[in-house]
Amino acid sequence: MEDSTLQKKLLPRHISLMAMGGAIGTGVFKGSSETVSLAGPGVIFTYIFAGLLLLVVMGSIAEMAIVYPNTNMKGFVQKAFGKRTSFVIGWMYCFMWLAVCIIEVVVAGSFLQYWLPSVPLWILSLACAVVIIGINTMNVKKYGEFEFWFAGIKIGMIMVFIVLGACILFGIIPSSGSNYMQNFTAHGGFFPNGWMSIFSALLIVMFSYGGSELIGVTVTEAQDAERVLPKVIKSFIFRIVLFYTLPILIICGLIPWDKLGDQASPFVQVLATTGLQGASHIMNAILITAVLSAANSGIYGCTRMMHSLAQDGEAPKALSKVSKSGVPIYGLLISAVVLICGSMIAYFAQNNVFTILMAFPGFVVSLVWISICLAQLKLRPTYGKTPSFKIWGFPYITAITALILTGICIMFLFNEENRVSIITCLILLAVLVLISIFKFRHTDEKHTNTTEEKIG
Repeated sequence: MEDSTLQKKLLPRHISLMAMGGAIGTGVFKGSSETVSLAGPGVIFTYIFAGLLLLVVMGSIAEMAIVYPNTNMKGFVQKAFGKRTSFVIGWMYCFMWLAVCIIEVVVAGSFLQYWLPSVPLWILSLACAVVIIGINTMNVKKYGEFEFWFAGIKIGMIMVFIVLGACILFGIIPSSGSNYMQNFTAHGGFFPNGWMSIFSALLIVMFSYGGSELIGVTVTEAQDAERVLPKVIKSFIFRIVLFYTLPILIICGLIPWDKLGDQASPFVQVLATTGLQGASHIMNAILITAVLSAANSGIYGCTRMMHSLAQDGEAPKALSKVSKSGVPIYGLLISAVVLICGSMIAYFAQNNVFTILMAFPGFVVSLVWISICLAQLKLRPTYGKTPSFKIWGFPYITAITALILTGICIMFLFNEENRVSIITCLILLAVLVLISIFKFRHTDEKHTNTTEEKIG
C-alpha cells in the first residue's frame, strides 16, 4: 500500500464519457420499455423535462467546482451543511451505486440469455460481476481510457441505431412492415394513458439519468477540473437528452408502444421485428458492453465516494488507502463482495429484479440532486471569488428545481409497486441520520457558527 492520495490523470474526454457511461445504461436499453408502457410515445416529454432538471443540477456542480477546486460533490454538501449531512448523502450515494451495479450486471446477464437461454441468469450475472471487478483494479488513467472506449461503443451504437431506425421509419431502407408513422397515433394516440402519465414515468427516468452527477465525483482525479468542467457539462446535457429521446421515438415508430415486451431490450426487438436478424445479434453484443460500462462507472463512483468519506472522517480510515496503481483497494473489495452477492438476487427473483431494485437508486438520485441544488443556494453568498460560470436565474431556477425534485421524491414514497425497495431505502436513511446525529454533533455546531459568521 501507498498513501491515500488519488492520481490526477483523468482527461476531459475521460470525464465526459465516464459520466455518459454511468447515465446511459439499463435505463435506456432496458428501462425504456418500462417508461414507454407507462406513457406511450409521449414519454419523450418526460425525458426532456428530466433533462432540464439535470441541466440545473450539473450547472450547480460546475459553478461550485470552479469556486472550490479539488472538492467533489460530497465536499460541496459538506461546506454548505456540515459533516452530518455529507455523511448521510455520501453513504446513500455509495449504496445507490451498488444497487445500480447489481441491476446492470443482472441486465447484462439477461442480455446474454438471448444467446444462452438454458444458462441460469444468476450464473451469467455473476460472470459479468467478476469482469467488472477486474477492470476496476486498473490505475485511473488506464481505467479512464478503457471506459472511454467502453462507453464510446454504446454511444456509437446509439447513433447507428438512430440513423438505421430513421431510414427504416421513412422507407429509405426496405423492411417487412409499412406505414410505421401511424404507430405514433393508432394505438390510443401519442398520450394513450393521458398526458399526466408522463409524470408517472418520471420515477424510472430519474433512475435512467442517475449517474450524470458522476462528473461531480471525478473532480478530485481530473486535470484542470475548474477550467474544463463547464465545457464538458454543457455538451454532456445535450447529448444525454438526445441519446434518450431519439431512440425512443424510433422504437415507438417501428413497434407499437403496447407491443414492446419486457424480456429482451427494445433495441433488439426493433431490429428483430424489421427482419434484420443478423443485426439484432450485433446489437445484443453491443448492449452487453453498454450496461457493463454503466456498472463499470458505478463501481468507480462508489469506491471514490468511499475514499472521500474516509478522508473526511466519515468512514473507516482504511477506506482511504489506495493501491500502487491509485485504486481505493478496500473500497473496491467491499464493492466486489456486495456486487457478487447482489448478482445472486437473480436466483431468487429472476422475473422482478429490475422492478424491485429500480426504485432505490431512483429515490437516492433525487435526494442527491436536491442536496446539490440546496448546497449551491446556500454557498453562493459565501463564494470567495466570482466563478467564470454561473447558474442563470439564481436563486429562482435552482429553488424551483429543488422543489420539483422533492415532489418526485414524494411520488416515489407513494408508488405501491416500489413499496419494498422504498421502505428499505427509508430504513437505511433513518439509520444513517441517527448515526450522524451522534457522530458529528460537536463538529456540526462549529460548522454552523463558522458559516453564519461568513454570511453575516
